[in-house]
Amino acid sequence: MGQSDRTGSASRAPTEVDRVVGENLRQARLRRGQTLAEVSEAMGVSHQQLQKYETGANRLSAGMIDRASTVLGVPIASLFKRSGALQTEGRADKAARRRDALREEAGWLLARTESEADLKQMVAVLRALARKD
Repeated sequence: MGQSDRTGSASRAPTEVDRVVGENLRQARLRRGQTLAEVSEAMGVSHQQLQKYETGANRLSAGMIDRASTVLGVPIASLFKRSGALQTEGRADKAARRRDALREEAGWLLARTESEADLKQMVAVLRALARKD
């Protein structure tokens, strides 16, 4: 039996989708300024395993995709986005994507904040900035 591209495979070899998810996982980690060791520890895997996920050498299970999404504070769907398919997008689309990435990062930072006092300060700053429009 041969491997099919999208509908399943006879082997458990990584597919193009696995490589896309791995690259998006890597990009999310780098945007956060986190090391392989930091993210792998939070995910409960070795840094070598995380590196294999990121390079597309190994497939991620649904549970591991969910864990990665939680650890990195990104929507699961963002891990499946194909960046190469958007090369013809306009400036407005690129600006919207940058804003979405910043919103995602802000949410991630808020989620990591443990102190209620710090959260209150962060929310106050965000409210003040939102009123400037």
